[in-house]
Amino acid sequence: MIYVSPLSRIEETVVRVGAERLISLLSAGTEMSRPAIIRAENHLLMNMHDIAAEQEGMTMPGEVHVRRLLDFARAWDRSRPLAINCWAGVSRSTASAYIIAAALDPSRDEAELAALLRKLSPTATPNPRLIAVADQILGRDGRMVAAIASIGRGADCFEGVPFGLEI
Repeated sequence: MIYVSPLSRIEETVVRVGAERLISLLSAGTEMSRPAIIRAENHLLMNMHDIAAEQEGMTMPGEVHVRRLLDFARAWDRSRPLAINCWAGVSRSTASAYIIAAALDPSRDEAELAALLRKLSPTATPNPRLIAVADQILGRDGRMVAAIASIGRGADCFEGVPFGLEI
């Protein structure tokens, strides 16, 4: 199971669900304390901004980020949950959950997975840049991009509510 959470609720989320591994996608300089139940080697912290096009002074998500995400996810034995957080739990983290679910089950239909993501999180607005890069790496021929585009922007919010996505 993958759990998605905003940064403000990651400690309570990993404790509540018993997560063993954590992926954090945050802008450089954002303070984060790794929850005590997550060992250092089980925490992947990647710095990137929540942008889809290049902007001066910002780090755009790219191939290096997606490949690190996939490598970390593929090393997960799935015996205990994986948690993912970004600042709001809306864009980078929901994109990452979608990418991991698609990568770990290549036969999973992209549109059905996107619809499930929307059902689980009405605020989910997966980062389109992360999705596009993953679509290319995973050889999904634009299906991931189209599926995420089809669910549109999520409901406006300050931050998302933690949710779980079954693999």
